[in-house]
Order: sequence, then structure tokens, then C-alpha cells
Amino acid sequence: MESVDVVADDLRRHFGAESVSFLIVDFTGKAVVRLTTVGSVESGFEAERIDLFGSVYEQVVRHQRPHQEVVARGVRVIAPVTNRGDAIGLLELTLPTSPGGRVLRAVEEAARVLAYIVITNQRFTDLYTWGKRTARLSLAAEIQHQLLPTSLSCETAEFALSSSLEPAASISGDTFDFTLDRDTLHLSMTDPMGHDINASMIATILMGALRGARRAGADIAEQARQADRALLDYDAGHATGQLVRIDLRDGHTQLVNAGHPWPLRVRAGRIEELCLAIDSPFGLLLPHTFRVQILELLPGDRLVMFTDGLLERGAATVDLAGILRNSQELHPREAALALTQAALDANNGELQDDATVMVLDWH
Repeated sequence: MESVDVVADDLRRHFGAESVSFLIVDFTGKAVVRLTTVGSVESGFEAERIDLFGSVYEQVVRHQRPHQEVVARGVRVIAPVTNRGDAIGLLELTLPTSPGGRVLRAVEEAARVLAYIVITNQRFTDLYTWGKRTARLSLAAEIQHQLLPTSLSCETAEFALSSSLEPAASISGDTFDFTLDRDTLHLSMTDPMGHDINASMIATILMGALRGARRAGADIAEQARQADRALLDYDAGHATGQLVRIDLRDGHTQLVNAGHPWPLRVRAGRIEELCLAIDSPFGLLLPHTFRVQILELLPGDRLVMFTDGLLERGAATVDLAGILRNSQELHPREAALALTQAALDANNGELQDDATVMVLDWH
């Protein structure tokens, strides 16, 4: 936290700021945790967890604009700490007087610097990971978390992307992934059979094979074949999955569907299920191939991929189209969270299967 303290000291020295603190958004996206009041992970103190719903913090995270209000000791300012669409957290401080444009811009710049500090330093410390967790993880959940990308969101001139994973009480091993090449966006979503450590082990083999093939330059059909072969070679079990490759220059989109639920597309206010061909899941000992299909994306489209945790048991009653219709104007981050929260609510707060969503806005 020393790097965060440097930012705080700078704000105190130049603008007389008091009560400077950094609040990190937890893994669920439903709360922030005030890290700077706890000392260290080893201190034994409980971090202050603040629910986002209905709070001023929620408004800053959602709208990505600074907030200021008069308080007893001056003016409280809250600025978003965000990098490329990834809402990392918030910078909160109290200034002696209402900030002018120059001071407010300096606070916003400090928040941007803080985002880079967190991204850089999280490779060398567990502190930020600890702050994002408001419950102790099982071994299966720990493995699952390590398989996910370090950021749940990403934005470029061509797209905005965000994901949300609501885990079941007994982890089902859902994973998602995204990465950028020079002119290509790669997406994947997978859902292993089973629960807890067995599902996590399937997910580990599956993600390792997919990433290894992708990093070796394989196309998505070959990535699918190598993932399928890896599960068969280790007799690990099977998993459904969906792989997507988007050319950032023209939006040309390829997709492989291995037994996975069809994606949804929102176009000009209309929600449609993309009824694509479905190939066999990964890891089944049956003769099968993986077909590369072409998916049309036009500027303004929203593509939604999800696992069957949003379709089964209590979640079967969730009106996915209605939620997507009501969240069209929201950032993909808010839309994804609305979908997984609806699945959780429909199951009375305890899922029997992981519910995972990835929302992509194509600009």
C-alpha cells in the first residue's frame, strides 16, 4: 500500500486533502472495500465492506464521473479508479474547500495514476486480491478464480466488454477469457460438468489447452480440437464451451459452439437468440468435428454469452430479454451484473450451478 500512500501524501501536500482512501471493488461487483484503513492482510482486522446498491459509490462506479458534496470538514470528492473500462475502485478524499476545475482535474489524474499503480503492483502482492474477497474461498473456488482474467472488463475504440460470474455454493468450474492481439479480440466461455474440485480440474486442463493453442497461433477450430483432445487424453470429463474470434478491423466474427447455450444479440432494441449449429461438448469420446461459423456484428450491436446457470432451475424463470431490454443504455459491466443478480435472486440467493455472463458492445 506504500504506492497508494504516495498518491495520498501528494494530494495532502498540494491541496490540503484529508481522509484520503482507496476503495477497491470486490469480485462480485456489488461492494467496495476500504483498503487503506486496515494496515495489511496480516493485521487481522476486518476490511470495511460497503454495499454499492443505492450508495453514492454505486453512482460513481456506474457513471464513471467524480462526485462531490459538502460535509462537516469541507468537501468530499469521490473519483473513479478505472483503466480501459475495468472499474478497479474509487479514490475518496476530503478537501478544505470546493475544488475548482484545476483541482478536480488533478484529483481525476491522481485516480488514473492510482489505477496503473494497482495494475502494476497486484502482480507482486496479495493485498488487492485480498481486498476484492469478502468471503473465504474453497480450494475449488481458488482454482476457478486463478483461471479467470485479471480484469473483468476491457474497452477500446472498437468495443466495450465486461463479464460477471456468480458462483454456486458448490463450484461448477465456469470460466471465461478474453485477450487482444494487434487486430483481433479472442473470447471464450466454458462450463465443465460436475462440481467442486473435479469441475475445477476439468476447467484447469481446458483453459490451459485453449490458451496454449491460442498463444501458438492456432485458429479457433484448432483451439477447440486441442481442448477436446486434452480432456480425452487425461480422461478428465467433458465441458461445453464457446470460442469467438473478432477481427477488429472489420468486425468479421467467427464462432465455435461446443454444446453451449446460444448467445443473444441486441440490435436496435430487438433481442434475438442466435440459433447456430451446435457441435459436441469438449471431451466426449464420439466422432465429431468443430465447425467455424460466421456471426454478423454491426456497429451498435450487443452480444451476450452465458452459461446454463442462467437457464436452469430457478433461473429458468428469469426474463433475460426483459433485463437486456431494460439495460440497453447501461455499460456492459452493469448489464452483466444485472443478469447474474437476477439468476441469484431467482434461486433465493443460493445457486446450484455457476451463472456466468459476458456482454460485448461492438462500436
